[in-house]
This record gives sequence, C-alpha cells and structure tokens, in this order.
Amino acid sequence: MSASDIVVVGAGAMGAWTALRCRRAGWSTTLIDAFGVGHPRATSGDETRILRSSHGADAFYARWAREARVAWQTFGDEVGERLFHEVGMLWFARREDGFEAHSIATLTSLAIPIQRVSTDEIRGLWPQIGVDDLAYAAYEPEAGLVLARNGVAAAVRSFGTAGGRFELASVRPGAADGRRLLDVIAADGQRHSGGTFVFAAGPWLPQLFPALLGELITVTKQDVVFLGPAAGDGRFAAEWLPCWVDYDGAFYGVPAVDGRGMKIAPDRDGPPWDPTDGERIIDPDTVRQVRRYARRRFPDIADAPVVETRVCQYEATPDTEFILDRHPDFDNVWIAGGGSGHAFKHGPVIGSYLVSRIAGAPAGPDEDRFSLTRPRKRGAHMRTGAEARGEAP
Repeated sequence: MSASDIVVVGAGAMGAWTALRCRRAGWSTTLIDAFGVGHPRATSGDETRILRSSHGADAFYARWAREARVAWQTFGDEVGERLFHEVGMLWFARREDGFEAHSIATLTSLAIPIQRVSTDEIRGLWPQIGVDDLAYAAYEPEAGLVLARNGVAAAVRSFGTAGGRFELASVRPGAADGRRLLDVIAADGQRHSGGTFVFAAGPWLPQLFPALLGELITVTKQDVVFLGPAAGDGRFAAEWLPCWVDYDGAFYGVPAVDGRGMKIAPDRDGPPWDPTDGERIIDPDTVRQVRRYARRRFPDIADAPVVETRVCQYEATPDTEFILDRHPDFDNVWIAGGGSGHAFKHGPVIGSYLVSRIAGAPAGPDEDRFSLTRPRKRGAHMRTGAEARGEAP
C-alpha cells in the first residue's frame, strides 16, 4: 500500500479532528479505526457532550474551550448541521471559595461571559432545580452541548470529502527503522505505512503502548442514565434547562435533546474497564445513585422512568491533563490521549495543535502539561472535586 504523509489511529474526537486538520493542511492522510465512526465503544460516542469554558483557575483550558466553541459553530454552519446547542451551563456551588468562584474570576479576566446567580434567582429562572444545599451557581450563558456522535461523524465525512482515506481495521505499531516507525499492521496482516503517525486510540492506548502508557492512563467504566420526563413536560428539555455540573457533588447532566431523556451521570471514577469486551450494561446501583441525587436537585424527575442508559469510559491521567506529545522512542510518532472526561469539546483545537507540532512548532510554556515524561500527581482535577472522589484535597 502506498504511504500516506500522516496515519491517524483512532477516529474519536481527537483523531477525527486531527485527521481533518492534517488533510486540510495539504497532507495525504489515512484515518484508521477498529470499530467505525461514532461506535458505542468509543469515548466520543453517546449523544451529547458538554462544551463549557470554566476550568477553575486554569485560564489555558478556558481559552482553548472558547476557541473550540467557535470552531464547532463554524464547522456546523459549514456542513449544514446544528452540532453545537447554546443552552447555557450552570455550576452548582456548595461553598463560596470553590471551583466555581475560581471559574468566575478566570473567565471574567478573559472577557468570557459568566455570572454569579443567587439561589433566589435560580428558583425564579429554573424552578425545577432544588437549591436548598447550594450557596449560589455560576452561569455560562454561551456554553452548551455538542451532539457527540453526530459531530465526530460529520468531521470524518468532511475528512473524506477533502480527499482523506478512512480504513476500518484494528492495528498496532509495526516495523521500525531506528527512531522511525514505518507502518502499523492490521489483524489480517495488512500494513499501512506513513511518514508520521498519530495514535489517538483513547482507552486502547495503554494496550498499544503498555510500557509507556500502562501506568499513566487508567480506563474506568462510567455509567450514564437518561430519565424520561412526564408526557407534555418540557421543563427538562434543552429549550428550558441548561447543562449543569455539581463539581463538589460529583454529578453532571445534560437536558433532553431531540425528545430523548435528561442525561444524569455520577462523575466519580468507576471500576477498571475493558473497552473492547466489556458489556455495556450499567450497574443497577447507578440508577439508585442518580435517583437519590435527583430527589435533591431535580425532584420532579427523580422517579421518572429510565428511558436509555449508556456505558462510556474515562481514560484518565492522574492529574486529568491531556497527553499530546511525541513518543520518546520515535521521532515520527505522536500520542494524543488521556482525555480524562473533558477532552471532547476541545477536539477542533487539539487537531490544530497537533498539526502545528507535527509541522515543527515548539511546545509553548503552558504546554508542558501535555508532556509524556513529566511527573503527574493526583489532586488537581478538571471534572470533580477531590473530596467528592474520596481523596484528600
């Protein structure tokens, strides 16, 4: 098979956007995925993902998220699909000096819209929300949700339209010549050669590079529940309710879209998970946890029927920072992973970043966070407070 300039392994948000950006940069590009685009095993599968700028005191990810929001909107207009829904985002604050307060200060300094909303204001604007245990909420009016499966599929279609080649295959690193990888080899023995390789295989990365990533990326099972509102009740739909996160409470949710149920999920790390052979059946205790939480926060939907469930996964680094770095043993191999439950929204920017690095741009001073070789400590977290995870803060 003739060589491509770029071979990207993994067609999730990171891989699909990297392949699309590479092709639009003029490089011949092959995108390979073991199960197809938007498949149910993928971390980038499911119906929706939250797109928000708040990352506590971290201004870097706030800027990236804002750039990604524009990219998702522009791309949706380009392909004629509404991929980003600007429904807003609520952060439920249980204390005055937590993640939410830091987010308000950071986003305000960056001129990204965010406002403090009192509990009385929440009751007036969204009476379906229980607020008795809250101090206030931080509200991002220009945040919202991305249609996840549709968004990835649209990126891959655009990649194909631009002349990229998609291959359905399960591959692993193949032959090497010194510090250069020559190809990847499929289960049937077929080889795909390339000049540069990007491995964006999500939860399969530790299997592809066990010595390098086996201890760095942890793959866990994450259950998601969709509760169905009563007939004629639109209060939990995206037209009437924002996305939301309870950072200290370790729950998040997305309002109902396209007639589906309201999505509610615990944000604690689940048990270790095999993304290939694990059966996508949620733990019954997850439903009990969701109902228990909803009785406090969304009491009118707490006992509604479960209309759908999902089993996703996190592939998380200890500090929940991404890995976007060159393989230490190969000059032409890049690793894109460690999404840690907050990478999807950044997909367009991650693709642009990798294209710039492949083209020779050095890492900036803020981008040491993506390094494969720096020490990573548990503690700082982009999704859930340390206390909610049962760790020392």
